[in-house]
Amino acid sequence: RKAIEENKDKAILSKQLATIILDVPIEFDEEALHFTMPDFEVCKKLFDELEFKTFEKRFFNEFAQMEGYADFVEKNFKEDKFQVNQITKETNQQFDLFGNITDSNDLFSQTSFSTLDNIEHNYLLIEDAESLEKEITKIKEKGFCSFDCETTGLEIDSKLIGVSFSYEKNSGFFVLIPQKEEESRPLLNLLKNLLEDEDIEKIAHNIKFDKNVLLNYGIEVKGNCFDTILAHYLIDSEARHKLDNLANSYLNYEMIPFEKVFGKVKDGKININSLDKIALKEYAVEDADIALQLKPIFEKKLKGDDLWDLFENIEMPLVEVLLSMEREGVRINTEELNTFSEQLNKEKLELEKKIYELAGEEFNISSPKQLGDILFKKLQIVEKAKTTSATKQFSTSEDVLLKLVNKHPIISLILDYRSITKLKSTYVDAFPLLVNKKTNHIHTSYNQSTTATGRLSSTNPNLQNIPIRTELGREMRKAFVSRKDDYVLLSADYSQIELRIIASLSKDENICQAFMDGIDIHTATASKIFHIPLNEVTKDQRRYAKSVNFGIVYGISAFGLSEQLSIPRKEAQELIDQYFAQYPKIKTFIEESIKTAQEKGYAQTLMKRRRYLYDINSRNANLRNFASRNAVNMPIQGTSADMIKKAMIEIYAKFNKLELKSKLILQVHDELIFDVYIPELETVKEIVEKRMKEALPLENVPIEVESNTGKNWLEAH
Repeated sequence: RKAIEENKDKAILSKQLATIILDVPIEFDEEALHFTMPDFEVCKKLFDELEFKTFEKRFFNEFAQMEGYADFVEKNFKEDKFQVNQITKETNQQFDLFGNITDSNDLFSQTSFSTLDNIEHNYLLIEDAESLEKEITKIKEKGFCSFDCETTGLEIDSKLIGVSFSYEKNSGFFVLIPQKEEESRPLLNLLKNLLEDEDIEKIAHNIKFDKNVLLNYGIEVKGNCFDTILAHYLIDSEARHKLDNLANSYLNYEMIPFEKVFGKVKDGKININSLDKIALKEYAVEDADIALQLKPIFEKKLKGDDLWDLFENIEMPLVEVLLSMEREGVRINTEELNTFSEQLNKEKLELEKKIYELAGEEFNISSPKQLGDILFKKLQIVEKAKTTSATKQFSTSEDVLLKLVNKHPIISLILDYRSITKLKSTYVDAFPLLVNKKTNHIHTSYNQSTTATGRLSSTNPNLQNIPIRTELGREMRKAFVSRKDDYVLLSADYSQIELRIIASLSKDENICQAFMDGIDIHTATASKIFHIPLNEVTKDQRRYAKSVNFGIVYGISAFGLSEQLSIPRKEAQELIDQYFAQYPKIKTFIEESIKTAQEKGYAQTLMKRRRYLYDINSRNANLRNFASRNAVNMPIQGTSADMIKKAMIEIYAKFNKLELKSKLILQVHDELIFDVYIPELETVKEIVEKRMKEALPLENVPIEVESNTGKNWLEAH
């Protein structure tokens, strides 16, 4: 009842959103509803941009025999294997309400994927050592295999259900692992012998997960490895990389749905006893089989697009580094978080009290409707308040409130209240629940294939999103501590790396010289655009210059800069104009980056990582402008990502070579955090700073790394 009372507004809003409006005024034009032939060139471009690969085939299949369009279909789909419909000139069907053609020609009836049910395949179930030995012998003769682990969940300590293998198209086997240790050991020993054989190339889809699971059973996957998810990520970073999507797109194949074998999984845990062994075998081997078939396709594409070096020397070696970081984890001081939670709760209650006093009544601060009514009806902070298009309620989003901070003292209190509430619920109270009971560490998962620019991301928990702009947000870092008393945390951070990269790429003499001279770049920029000596630059002028410096990297407009600095748009435009007047080659770099992307269809980094920009030549100005900003940002942010990845690989290799106890434990954007054994501190600092500076040298610009130590992350940073 309490929950219903507290969420009364949300319930009413939900009803409103679910209500179908029946009296919408619609102008009816019968002529406009008549079926006409599509513009094939426009459709082809649109479907390619939206990656409607399957629908594209089905759509054009309907028109393949029509006069005037056969050549178009042949040119664009000559390699696709689908039956062509017999369509006459008189074809002029209407579509029903659900998009179905009303006569005998069904738009989607002629195309179907291959499935396991309609192809010959040889998938074996292996439950004994003798049978497994025979299959391993065949793999060793081939010199390669694909493999995939089936587990009870996705956590670091999930149990192994079995391992599937394939070494020949439409063939493979699934090794079912008994849950009793004494029964599983003979099979695991044979798998260890196979997977640790460095002469056998291993292929997998998301190999880091498989390696992680197998390490729990004492099996270290060795030798050359090929991860199809990482390969496809380099081929097209913005596409979907799930195995079933890739099977559809590249093999015209529909994989067995997860739910068909495992049903509905409760709490992310699979009940092994409920599984049908034959169905499980078919599902598991299919994963390995598809990965095996995709490998030569992706390898050819990587080499053809000059991406093989990036794949072989950056992405694949990085798997081992991230695997080590995930397994090591980071120690969290839960007592510190509990104390911090209590502090935040007190501050939250104080803020509530002040907000109620200014509002003249108590209300649910977390309710957008109630808050909007207080601010714009009762207090009438502005004459005409912005409303949301969907609900017609007053908008209380952060960007709206930030513009009203100077209108009423209640606004800043509400923003502080929201910040504290999010910090407390998302991080401070949540993190202790994520501590692994066996290791007493938090183990995040690093994702190599989710961002378009090549940057890493992390999940469960997201350690890269911890708020650092506020003093309270920074306090969160105090809970990240070294593992033992004789260890200390070392933070090493690239200094203004994206600005250094744009300086190097643009070859602008003025900004390059400022970096060469070791001058604070924001002060140097302020001095240039305000035409004053360095020693006369004020804090506000430096702040303005800093916003312009970083804003240029992300394609900021005069409007955006004016909003950020709370200055008139005309003044913001003057700042941007002055910036380009002082750094003219940066403007040239921006223009040439956009032009190159328009010609090639993609932007790339110094290491040739690509980001395809499908809207770079769009007629839609918003889409085109967004793609243009990415054309400028990708070479900068992507090069930064490549640089830190290369540094991580080299640092990890050096630590292993010297057999150091110290570990790389976290990566957050341009920062690396190490858990360092104190007697190794000077050695580690020297290795880290040297490798970070030299990983990817920049022309005409020095790379600087700032490092510090402390017993917790806040001290070290």
